[in-house]
Amino acid sequence: MRNVVALTQRELSAYLYSPIAYLAGFAFLLLTGLLFIYTTFIPGQESTVTPLFTAMASAFVLCLPILTMRLLSDEYATGTIETLMTAPVKDVEVVLSKFLGVWLFYCMLLAPTLIHVALIAVYGQLDWGVTLVAYLGMLLLGALYAAVGVFASACTRYQLVAAIFGVGLLAALTFLTDFMSRQWPGMRHILAYLNVGGQFDDFSQGFFDTTALVYFVSGTAFFLFLASKVLESKRWR
Repeated sequence: MRNVVALTQRELSAYLYSPIAYLAGFAFLLLTGLLFIYTTFIPGQESTVTPLFTAMASAFVLCLPILTMRLLSDEYATGTIETLMTAPVKDVEVVLSKFLGVWLFYCMLLAPTLIHVALIAVYGQLDWGVTLVAYLGMLLLGALYAAVGVFASACTRYQLVAAIFGVGLLAALTFLTDFMSRQWPGMRHILAYLNVGGQFDDFSQGFFDTTALVYFVSGTAFFLFLASKVLESKRWR
């Protein structure tokens, strides 16, 4: 764990000094502010974060791959991956630290949305139980999206390709599965289970679903496992 902590600090520091991360963060906060005004902070609207978080979940399909595209792709392009591979660290430790670095930065982006929650609480009757479960869902959603982004970044040395690949994977899991479930009724049950948006809906509405919890945790572990295997394969080339 000492290696993971040290590498995670390195990754988080890289985000805090990266202009791209700040630009993505600014765009995200601007977007969430607009979404809050037009979907939630409306006279007569129910005092809940559900509409805001549902919209944010869709926005993250584009935002998180941009944040993760450099994680391993930049290491390949600059040649620093050779230093990591010869250091006394395991591939899984490298992947886990990359994941934790971007996920912690994601949590930092999510923190300012508490201002929206405070405004809802002041001007309406906020259900804190629903809000806490919804935030848990956002943390789980971010973990899965970050893991997909790490995997996409592990597959190529080109950051733009990693971003496009990551967006494609997330779009498939979030939008394509929903569309296909309506087109193919015979596979609706399977496709509905694979759909990220459907799994997240329960959390956004304040329902703690153990099935959705297992989905997000296992999905995150699966993509991190794939990323570690891709990195391991490059070690032997």
